[in-house]
Amino acid sequence: MLEAPKFGGLSIDLNENHDHYGLSQNFYHKLGEGSNMSIDSYGSLQMSNGGGSVAMSMDNSSVGSNDSHTRILNHQGLKRVHNNYSVAASVNKGKASHGLSDDALAKALMDPRFPTNGLENYDEWTIDLRKLNMGPAFAQGAFGKLYKGAYNGEDVAIKLLERPENDLERAHLMEQQFQQEVMMLANLKHPNIVRFIGGCRKPMVWCIVTEYAKGGSVRQFLNKRQNRSVPLKLAVKQALDVARGMEYVHGLNLIHRDLKSDNLLIAADKSIKIADFGVARIEVQTEGMTPETGTYRWMAPEMIQHRPYTQKVDVYSFGIVLWELITGMLPFQNMTAVQAAFAVVNKGVRPTIPSDCLPVLGEIMTRCWDANPDNRPPFSQVVRMLEAAETEILTTVRKARFRCCISQPMTTD
Repeated sequence: MLEAPKFGGLSIDLNENHDHYGLSQNFYHKLGEGSNMSIDSYGSLQMSNGGGSVAMSMDNSSVGSNDSHTRILNHQGLKRVHNNYSVAASVNKGKASHGLSDDALAKALMDPRFPTNGLENYDEWTIDLRKLNMGPAFAQGAFGKLYKGAYNGEDVAIKLLERPENDLERAHLMEQQFQQEVMMLANLKHPNIVRFIGGCRKPMVWCIVTEYAKGGSVRQFLNKRQNRSVPLKLAVKQALDVARGMEYVHGLNLIHRDLKSDNLLIAADKSIKIADFGVARIEVQTEGMTPETGTYRWMAPEMIQHRPYTQKVDVYSFGIVLWELITGMLPFQNMTAVQAAFAVVNKGVRPTIPSDCLPVLGEIMTRCWDANPDNRPPFSQVVRMLEAAETEILTTVRKARFRCCISQPMTTD
């Protein structure tokens, strides 16, 4: 792998330039028209089609690199599937969904000639492929694809990962990561965590199915607003959703490691669902964790510097997300991702808090993104501070409405 010059203790992998504008488009690309793809790292992929959104890990940065630009779907095992096989035949009475008739990865999943394997210790989560309706692919990554579909009549996001055929070491690592993601999703049950529906394994493909968020990601929502701030009441409500979800995650001794607006999905009721646990890790020890799985604009200094880290890296990222919600802007938008990382580590730079920001919200941001992880508050405390801010906002609004009412002259019908 190429490495950037080491700037005073800052080591950055150039293959991890997680910048919307500077990322090599050879790694992820749009499939078909009418899709809106937001990519900010090799490790995660967000797709929107018709307002919906998927945020799922397609490839861990510890697995893929720019020296692995192999063609997707080259397995001999996949070539055994005849071209006239209908992917959706088992659920659509022989009628293939549009665009799937030549999709080898989807065929490998749906072909009944290949045995369906369970999820080992999580067999109760094994999906019934007869109930799965594969929709069109949203995008493809280095080792798999994302699809929209339906399971038991419910809109779902379907992630298919291709098992590497000629690289046993990579195949073993990817299978470990697949099993880990299944384990985490199966055990995470919270209204602010994306809901796991199930998965399965086939000889050449692994499948994970989750709920589909119709509102898109927070980043997509902010992009559509063109840097206009979110209404304060909504911003604080959504920040509370994230903080409560992360309080739950940390209560299980887990670390997300890639908390950012691209991985926060908006449900139909405007609540937030935290997604993309494909790069998350159980917090047992910090040695050997892969820092590059996060994204530099949201990444804590200790991760950028490849130092040991704790759950407090998620707290740092939350501080950046809160700033995004309050301002509506992309963090460090005038810098590349690598420039932002250098500024954060070597110069202590943080996003500028607006002068009219509610003081309690400014305090939360500055405490969350403190350079010293020990000074960052736990999410339980963040939740209490945000609840106080929400109460203050509602009280201020009520007072403003009252003043407005008494200042208006009375009228009669």
